[in-house]
Formats: sequence, C-alpha cells, structure tokens
Amino acid sequence: MADDFKSKVSYYAEDSIVYDLDTGMVFLYGNAWMTYEDIRLEADYIDIDFSTKVLSAKGLPDSTGAIAGKPLFKQGTDEFYSDQIRYNFNTKKGKITEVTTKDGDSYIHGAQVKKQPDNSTFIKDGYYTTCDAPHPHYYLKSNKIKVIPNNKVVTGPADLYIMDVPTPLAIPFGFFPNKKGRASGILFPQYGESQQLGFFLKNGGYYLGLNDHFDLALTGDIYSKGSWRGNAYTNYAWKYRFNGNMSVNYSNTKVSRPEFPDYSLEKSFFVRWNHSQDPKSHPGTSFTANVNAGSATFYQYNLTNATNFLTNTFTSSIAWSKAWTGKPINLSVSLSHSQNNQTRDINLSLPSATFNLARRTPFKRKLAIGEQKWYEKIGIGLTTSFINSISTKDTLLFKKESLEQFRYGIQHSVPLSTSFTVAKYFTVSPGITYNEKWYLKTINKEWDSETNTIDVDTLDGFKAARDFAFSTNINTRIYGMLQFKKGKIAAFRHVMTPTIGFSWRPDFSEKQYGYYKEVQSDSIGTLQKYSVFEGAVFGGPGAGKSSLMNFSLDNNFEMKVRQKSDTAETFKKVKLLESLALSTSYNFAADSLRLAPISISGRATIIDRISLNMFGVFDPYVINDNGVRINKTEWSENNKLARFNSGNFSINFSILPRKKPLKSTQGTPDELNEINKNREDYLDYSIPFSLNVGYNFFFLNNVGAPDQITQTLNFSGDLQLTPAWKVNYNSGYDFEQKDFSYTSLGINRNLHCWEMSLNWVPFGFQQNYFFQINVKSSLLQDLKLTKKDDRFDNR
Repeated sequence: MADDFKSKVSYYAEDSIVYDLDTGMVFLYGNAWMTYEDIRLEADYIDIDFSTKVLSAKGLPDSTGAIAGKPLFKQGTDEFYSDQIRYNFNTKKGKITEVTTKDGDSYIHGAQVKKQPDNSTFIKDGYYTTCDAPHPHYYLKSNKIKVIPNNKVVTGPADLYIMDVPTPLAIPFGFFPNKKGRASGILFPQYGESQQLGFFLKNGGYYLGLNDHFDLALTGDIYSKGSWRGNAYTNYAWKYRFNGNMSVNYSNTKVSRPEFPDYSLEKSFFVRWNHSQDPKSHPGTSFTANVNAGSATFYQYNLTNATNFLTNTFTSSIAWSKAWTGKPINLSVSLSHSQNNQTRDINLSLPSATFNLARRTPFKRKLAIGEQKWYEKIGIGLTTSFINSISTKDTLLFKKESLEQFRYGIQHSVPLSTSFTVAKYFTVSPGITYNEKWYLKTINKEWDSETNTIDVDTLDGFKAARDFAFSTNINTRIYGMLQFKKGKIAAFRHVMTPTIGFSWRPDFSEKQYGYYKEVQSDSIGTLQKYSVFEGAVFGGPGAGKSSLMNFSLDNNFEMKVRQKSDTAETFKKVKLLESLALSTSYNFAADSLRLAPISISGRATIIDRISLNMFGVFDPYVINDNGVRINKTEWSENNKLARFNSGNFSINFSILPRKKPLKSTQGTPDELNEINKNREDYLDYSIPFSLNVGYNFFFLNNVGAPDQITQTLNFSGDLQLTPAWKVNYNSGYDFEQKDFSYTSLGINRNLHCWEMSLNWVPFGFQQNYFFQINVKSSLLQDLKLTKKDDRFDNR
C-alpha cells in the first residue's frame, strides 16, 4: 500500500514500531519521525494509515505525567509545534490543535488550525505576536487568522493583550507582511505635538525595494504651524564591485509667527554620501566618496544625534585613482570640501589632480654584482599637481562674484635624492628639490596718492615661478642597555635617535628672479616688497635667503620583565616612554633671531589604558613689552636657557572590555557583519561597563596681556546595572569657563520582546528628553509609546 504514495515514505522510532497488516497501519513510539517529499514530522507518537493516507501524531506522558515529545511539523521553510496533528497526504489538508508556528519574525498561536493544500493556514481562536517566548508577553488576539506563507498574515478584529491583560487598543482587522526579502510599502508616520511647531506627522513616506542592489526610502515631516522636512535615503550594493549609501535632507523650520519678535524661518539642507569600491573589481583603480555637506544650521534645527550637533567641521572627499600595472606612474583626481559651522568658512577644491612618477634610479646596474655603489642610489621622481580652489563664506558660495574668486595653478616638483652610510653607523641623505609653478594670473600693486591706499590689479597672462633648495640630513641610533641577572626586571633599554640637517635656499625676492616688486606703502614714501604670486594657490618662491641647520633628538625607553612559568622563563617588553623628542634650528643667513624656538614633546602609554601626551615650546630670545621678540637671549638677560612660551598636556584613560565578535542565528550574515564593524552604534548588553576619561591643559604665555589657559575634562561610558538595565553617559567640564559641556544621560531597559529608552540632555542649547517604550521587531515598529520635550517645546 505504500506504493500508492507518489514518493517514498521513510519513518523511524527509537522505542518500537508496530505493524497492523490487516488495517495497513504503522504505529511509531518514542522519538519517532517520518519524512515524505518536503514534509518531516517529529513526535513521541505517530501513526500512519497507508490505506487512507492519513497520519496522526501527538505527545506522550513522561514519568512525571507531563506531556513530552509534542509534534513538530516541518514543510519547506515552515515549521510549527502543536499538541496533536492529523494530516491527509492526498488532499494535503491537516487539522492541528494548540499550534505554535513561526513565519519570518512572526509567531502565531492557535487553538485549532486547518492547513490547506497551498500551504496557507486558517487559525481559530489564535493570537499574533513577535515575542518568541513560549507564553508571549504581548499579542493581538483574534478569532480568525489566515497565514499565507512568504506573503502576509491577515486577522479579523483583534485586541491587544499585554501580560495577558486586555488593553483598550483594538483594530478592526490586521494586515502584517511577512514576505522574505525586500518589499516596497508605506512607512507609517509618527504623530505628536510640539508646542512651538504644532501637531506633526514625522518619518512617514514610502519605501521602494527597487531590486537586489538598490533601495530607496522617501520620508517627510509636516507640522501644523508651517514647518516641514523632506528626506531621501538609499542603500546600494553590488557584490565584488561596490557598495554605499546616500541621504539627502531638506528642512523648512518656522518658529512663531511673523508679527512676533521671536519669529524665525530657517531653510537648511544636508547631504551625506559614502561609497567604496571592492579592490578586486578593478585592480589598480579605485573610487571612493565620503561626502558630508550642508547648511551650518541644519543640525541645530534637526537634531538626529549628539555627534552631528557637536561637530563644528564637516569634510568631504570624492577621489578616483589609477596605478598602471608594471609602470611607475599613477594618477589621482579628487574633489574636496571643508566647512566650519562656527565661522561659516568653506573651502572647496574642484578639482585637484596629481600625477606621480615613482622614484627612479637611473644609475643602478640592471645586474648587480658586489656591493652597491653610492651613485647607484641616486633617485629622481616627478609629481605634478593641479588645483582649482576657493575659500569663502558659505552664504556667498553660489554668488557670481564668488565664482570669480577660484584660484588655480599647476605645480611640478622634481626631487633628486640619495642616501649612503658613513663610518658604518651614520646615514647621510642629501637631496635637491626643484619646483615650478604655472599660473595664468598675477597681481600688480600701485600706490594711490589721492586715497592713500594701495590698489591691487589682477594681470592675465602665463607666468612661471621656479625655485629650488638643497638639503642633507645625517642620523644614527645610539643604544644603551642596563641588564640585571636577578629580580623581576631583566633590563632597561634606552634608544637615542639624533638627526642633524642642513638646508639652503637663495633669496628669490632679489630683482634678478623677477618674482617680487616694490610698492609705496605710506604717504612718506616707504617701500615694501610684495610677491606677484601673492594669494596664488601654490604660493610663490620664498623671500629671504635661508641657510638653516636643524637638530632633533628622539628618545625611547623600554623595560624587559621576566615572566616565569612551570616550564620556562619568558620575557615581556614594557614601554616606559615611547618618545621624548627635542628639536630646533639655526639660520645662518638671518641677520637676527637666528635660533628658532625649541620644541619638546613626549608620549607614553601606561598599562595599555592610559595615554599621556605633552608638548612645549621654549623661546631662547627675550620679548619686549609689546610681545615682540628682540635679538637678545634669555641667557644674557635673565640667566636662563629659554622662556616657556606655550605648552599642552593631555591624559586619556579608557576601560573597555574586549569585544568578541558577535555570533547569532538571527538576521543575515551581512547584517551581523555590519553590527560587528560598527559595535559603537549599537546597544551591547554583553559589555558590563566602559569608561573614557580625557583631560586637556593648554597654556599660552601672553606678554602684556592675560595668559591664555584652556583646561577641560571629558568623560563618557556606560554601565550595565543588571542583565537588562544599561546606563550610558557623556559629559565634560571647562575649568576656565566654570561650566559643563554638552551632557547627556541615557537609560535603556531590555524587556525581551520590548525595549524602553530614555535620553536626557539636562541643560544647554539642546536641552531635551525623549522617552519611548516599543516593540523590538520592525514588523510592529509603530506599536510604541513616546514622550518628549525639546527646544521647540515651551517649558
């Protein structure tokens, strides 16, 4: 009779199998299973009637009397648990009691279920939820539910229950999409009220799942008092080729009414674009983009996160580069942008291009035999750069007069260099650099005796600026070691790296070069020199002869510590002082103030958690009452080597447990990879705590004026109070202003299938709070309770 089945029926039981040949029945007892085509059934008891092609399954009481081994029915990607199952192989219909099934992120529980031949199911007295607990914490209860696999879940009238308690919330019908993969659909808005902006609908719109490579979300906000905002978001990815995302936002924020004194209307926009190319798609060629540009006030009126609000400078770069395989040349072209939201300054480079010829050694033998000669190390290269840039205010950027302020030029740089060893331990590196700059505009200055001012004219025409310089450096390393035969400490090591250099450059302001002119600067006839390339994008050759000797000394201190085990003795290196450097220079060609200020810097890391940095500038010359350096040394006047001019000290301390890569069966591999790469953007309950503390002190010695001091303390981190409670914080204190910096406090509660969050900024321009309790699953993302108070609400 089994032959009447279209496919093979396989079955197994761990305890026993009983055959009834008269009725054509097979009874399976104990951890039994049965497979037929794409169907698999597991239960403690299964019986199969081969004559009627009907099977039944249920659980059996265990030694305690509890029902164990309840049926688990699987067909394709669908599966569900139940108390009892009855299924007909011919009609492909089944009746199931007390079922629990999972479809995507949805869980459907039902008292009675009928399965149809098209795999759809009808459920009586069921409830729908996204909670995976055996007894869900919340659900929508309905008398009728229909589940269409990989499509949707439809319910009749439904009531919301939380912890088995009915709520006043009810819906006339339910429609829950459960289609796997990307699907287009409406994005329902969030509603509420802002006392300054009015009633609102936020983040409503439409999502377009265009294809497997692109999507697009169009959303908007609208307020009853006239404000609105439009947003467009897109993500794109093409495996082994490229990936990226882009967002475009525009807002029109209207506060109060035109007839009132507090009225304001702010129109602002912001664009973000990130693009990266897979290196394997086009070897030797790359294209990247990181664009962050928009109105300086956008994040003051559209706060999305504290980082954007606190960022004073936004930068952008779009770059393309190509390196030719087997050839020593490469080319790069880029567009760049930077803007300061405080000063409203904006700098654009549209475009800049650089061509490089890698360093070549023309005298090197093709077949090297024996020791390399010094002249074989002589190398020459070429770098050609083009820049077209402008620096202006953001409010003037698109004005006609600003477009005329673009500066452009081409620069060629040819370095000729070599290196060789002297007396075994000294490395000598001489070099000559030749630069040539091409411009199509220069300036000419004339004294206007009527207005007693200097007129500046722009002259059109090609002019080249050429300069050259010679330099050489000698450096070596000196090692000192102090060893101990006993004790925990095995050795101390001190490494000194002294460098002495000399550079020479002629005075290009001399008349023979033709790069500088003289102009009357006042009514008594005083003349001053100026460069015809003043304000040019690459500048011009420098004025004044330079015959400079520079000196630097870097120090490194390390310690070696013994570590003993049962089997061996090992050694561990411990960095005591990573760098302690000193540098200065002496200009033989200068007529006064030949010795440059002395710079001292230091860097150290303690127990891999505390980083120390310090920097100081000491001036060997005296300054007068007006703060001007004069040609008298501190040693001759005050019997000290140098005067402390400015300094900076910072210490940063962090405690952060190591984050192990997350592993989960939830979500796709791409989603898990994205979370692992950006752990700081997600709330991680597996980290018990983290702490980051930074202290910075800056001092500038102002003669004739109060000293400038900046002293700040910043701290941030999070703390897991319990496995379900997490607190994060961010604050700082300015000791000079005697005030706190931007401060925020966040409290998060993991409620299994729900989550609660409170974000509070207690004071400052962005003083606000935002409270929300919501379902975690995106399927019911609108099932939430929100309360907020921000700068647009009257307090």
